Amino acid sequence: MPPSFFVKAFNERNLILTEGSIIERLKRDFKYPLDDNLLNSAMIYDETGRNILTGIYSGYIKLGLNNNLPVIILTPTWRANSIRIKNSFFKEKNVNRDAFVFLDEIRNNFGGKKKNIFIGGLMGVKGDSYNPDEALSSEKAYIFHSWQAKQLADAGVDFLLASTIPSLKEATGLSKAMSAQNIPYIISFIVRPNGCLLDGTSLDEAIKFIDLKVTPYPLTYMVNCVHPSVFLNALKIFDDDSVVHKRLYGLQANASDKSPEELDNAKVLYTDDPETWGKLMANLKTQYKMKILGGCCGTGTNHIKCITDNLI
Repeated sequence: MPPSFFVKAFNERNLILTEGSIIERLKRDFKYPLDDNLLNSAMIYDETGRNILTGIYSGYIKLGLNNNLPVIILTPTWRANSIRIKNSFFKEKNVNRDAFVFLDEIRNNFGGKKKNIFIGGLMGVKGDSYNPDEALSSEKAYIFHSWQAKQLADAGVDFLLASTIPSLKEATGLSKAMSAQNIPYIISFIVRPNGCLLDGTSLDEAIKFIDLKVTPYPLTYMVNCVHPSVFLNALKIFDDDSVVHKRLYGLQANASDKSPEELDNAKVLYTDDPETWGKLMANLKTQYKMKILGGCCGTGTNHIKCITDNLI
């Protein structure tokens, strides 16, 4: 559908529900052997993988549509950059396009309600999302990420989303690459309770810098891969008139309040009970007017359902 439909939904609707965990849930609940290079992108070329993904995405979609909410689902392309595709068994495939087509088929299964389902083209950093020292410079990031941004935009996604971003410099290059595609885009950072990115940049300074340096600037900003309590503490750092409260309107939250470093090395699953988590997410909506809410590591359909249970 035209990208303007997503912009209209973002501007006019008070809440858009997005997906919970995908990759982490595949490991935890399905014990699915993810591809070394492409992770869940490769699943679209396997019948078992397609069936599992269809069930996960459809479950998240139904939670939104059953509550008359617009829904965002994200292409399984977080690691589908040019280098990883080249090093995979799928180098002859148009992985990013095929991932969109796969989700579009799922969307079409919902008939007349499909107009309330938006597909975001998901991108990630080149290196380790938890290690800002590996981040590309702005210039190198623009060159590196432009290929995937164009692949996804040409495929027909409604918007682009770069998630789990630990550093300002790579976020800036990503923004420039996405802004060149003439469709809406969103930057989603990882933050600490002190309101800073993992590279130490204050969240408000990061937003101001990108908005100043990139044209067109992002439709909005988000945070992901942190617990809602961590996000709440970070938001409290900033004054009411801060750019953070004017430009940041979304969270995909972890189910655990442990730090990124602790979760990255964890051998077991850490998770809040869905009801407690859902109440914290609802508080973000009522207190800070968050528009896009969903889950990240440790979450599933029960967690996402508890968002709607506490808000609808």
